Amino acid sequence: MSKPVVGIIMGSQSDLKIMREAAEILEELEILFEITIVSAHRTPERMVSYASSAKARGLKVIVAGAGGAAHLPGMVASLTSLPVIGVPIKSTNSIDGWDSVLSILQMPGGVPVATVALNGAKNAGILAAQIIGTANEVVATKLDTYKHNLRDKVEAQVKQWEQTGWKSDLTK
Repeated sequence: MSKPVVGIIMGSQSDLKIMREAAEILEELEILFEITIVSAHRTPERMVSYASSAKARGLKVIVAGAGGAAHLPGMVASLTSLPVIGVPIKSTNSIDGWDSVLSILQMPGGVPVATVALNGAKNAGILAAQIIGTANEVVATKLDTYKHNLRDKVEAQVKQWEQTGWKSDLTK
């Protein structure tokens, strides 16, 4: 992969504190990505241009994070045949994040958006990698290793608890 295959977009710079988690996991898995701000409300022409040119530019998946009304993921999905993963973000103007979750989750038939948990950019990055991994064995192998490492961490915790008891973690 010599050019970005995942696009990470967000409605505003304030979303970067959440969306960077998608970028970090893609970096860890050595998947090239691009990251930028594309506001559905403040820069609609930029959004249309970004979404309509994404496939021709070599992107395979778009991860779109947005707070508040959270129209970005759905509007991007309406403009491309690429998979779009929506990340609802609990923003300063949101209704405890529920407005973002429902705006991304409740898409009309024919315009699907895969939706992760509120502020779940890391899982969005992993899901994007899994989509890439269906056609790229190197990425699939890295994901297998990543998942095995998650299992190993839990098993190490279980061993520690068996030796010291669960109460030892309460003092940390």
